[in-house]
Amino acid sequence: MLKQNLQLKLSQKLSPQQIQLMKLIQLPTQAFEQRLKEEMVENPALEESSKEDEFEYEKDEFDNNEDYDDYDDYEGERIDADEINIDEYLSNDETPDYKLQANNYSDDDEDRSMPFAASVSFHQSLIDQLNTFILSDSERDIAEFLVGSIDDMGYIRRSIPDIVDDMAFTQGIYTDEKTVEHILHIIHQLEPAGVGARDLQECLLLQLKSKTPTSSVELAIDILENQFDAFTKKHYDKLLQKYDITQDQLRKAIDEIEHLNPKPGGAYESSSRTVEHVVPDFAIKIVDGELELTLNGRNAPELHVSKDYQEMLQSYKDSRDKSSQQKDAVQFIKQKLDSAKWFIDAIRQRQETLFVTMNAIMHYQQEYFLDGDEAKLKPMILKDIADMVGLDISTVSRVANSKYVETPYGTKLIKDFFSEAMKNDQGEDVSTIEIKKILKTVIEDEDKRKPLPDDKLADILKDKGYPIARRTIAKYREQLDIPVARMRKKI
Repeated sequence: MLKQNLQLKLSQKLSPQQIQLMKLIQLPTQAFEQRLKEEMVENPALEESSKEDEFEYEKDEFDNNEDYDDYDDYEGERIDADEINIDEYLSNDETPDYKLQANNYSDDDEDRSMPFAASVSFHQSLIDQLNTFILSDSERDIAEFLVGSIDDMGYIRRSIPDIVDDMAFTQGIYTDEKTVEHILHIIHQLEPAGVGARDLQECLLLQLKSKTPTSSVELAIDILENQFDAFTKKHYDKLLQKYDITQDQLRKAIDEIEHLNPKPGGAYESSSRTVEHVVPDFAIKIVDGELELTLNGRNAPELHVSKDYQEMLQSYKDSRDKSSQQKDAVQFIKQKLDSAKWFIDAIRQRQETLFVTMNAIMHYQQEYFLDGDEAKLKPMILKDIADMVGLDISTVSRVANSKYVETPYGTKLIKDFFSEAMKNDQGEDVSTIEIKKILKTVIEDEDKRKPLPDDKLADILKDKGYPIARRTIAKYREQLDIPVARMRKKI
C-alpha cells in the first residue's frame, strides 16, 4: 500500500558572510590576528592603516573634503553589462579607520615577546648521548632506530619482535631479538632516567636503579618487581604483612616511588618547547569601586580599503574606450573591494558582539568581580546572557568557550563563569562552582589514611546545607580530576 505524507519543515540557512562572522567571533585574540594576516595576503584591496594614514583621515574629516564623502547616493556612470556603480567603490570607507580603534591602550604600549633560549630536541639529545658509547656501525643503526621509536613521553611502546621485523622491512637492518635487547639496555642508560622503558613498571624501576642504594630504595625496587599490582591498588596492609615491616618503612619506600617521574620524556619536552602565553581578550578593572571593561586593542585593527584599487576604478570610469579586458578587471576589483568592505564590517560586528557579551557577563557576576570570592559566583547559563544581549545562544557560546579575561584575581577562561543552579537546604539557588569548591576542600582536609567514599562525602555536604546525591558527588569529583577514595589512600 502506497502512502503519501506532506511534511512542512522550517529551516534557516546562514549566508556565507554570516558563517564567516561566526567563525571570526569564535577566534581568540592570537588566532584572530593570524586570520587577519591571512585575509590581508589573500585580498590586496584590504590594507592596514599607518600613522600617516590615520592623520590623513582625521584631516580629511575635519576639512570636510567632499572627495571623501559617502558616494552611496551618487548616480554615476554604470557598466550596462555588469551593472556596477563605480562611484560606490570610489568613496573612502564609510567609517574612517581611526573610529575602529580601541581607546584602551596608549601610543607607547609595546607588544613585548619573551625571548626563549634555543634548545636541543628530546630525540637529538638522546642521539648526542649515544656518542659517548663505543658502538659498531650496525649497533649505532639499531640504537638510532630505537631512539626514533621513543615517543614524546619517553616510552618505547612496541615489542622487541615487532621492532626487529620493522627494521628489516623499512630500514634493511637485519638483526635478532638478543642484539636489540642488548642495545636497548644501552638506551636505558641515557638521561633522563627511565627513558626507553616499555611500560610504567620498567620506567619506575630504571629510575630507582639509577639512584644511590638505600634500604628504602631497595625495598621500593622489591615492591615494584614483585608486588606491583598490590602497590598500584594501594593494598598497603598486604604489603606490610608480606614484608613484615613497619608503616614508617613502607611510607619511606612509597615516598621514593611517588617522587619518580612516570613520563621522563614529557618532563624534558615541557622544559624545551616554546611556552605559549595566554593573551587575554578582555580586561576588567575596578576603578573607584566600579567595574570597567576593556577589549584587547589587538582585536580592533586599523583597516581601510586600498586607495590603489579605488584609483583603478577611477581610471576605468574616466577612460573613453572600455575593452572587455578592462571590464573583466573591473569585475575582479569589485569582488576584492566587496570582500574588503565586508571584512571591515565583520570585524566591527565582532568587536561589538564580544564587548556586549562580556559586558553582560561582567554585570551578571558583578559581586564576584568586585571581591574575587568564588562563592559569590551566581548560577549562570548561556541562555541567561543570550536573553540579556539579544543574541543567539550559539553566539554567546562562541564568545565564552575560547576567550580569556584579565581580572584583578588572575586571567580566567570565560566559560568557567558559567554553571548550573542547585538548591541548598534553604531552597536558594547556588552555583555548582560553589559546591565543587566545597567538595574539593572537604577532600583536601580528609584523613588520607581513611579517605572518604562518595556516600560519606554526600553526607558531609548534606550537613553543610547541600543535599546532593552520591552519583552527583562522583560526577563532580571526576570533573575535578580527583580519584576514588581507594586511590587517595596514604599511610
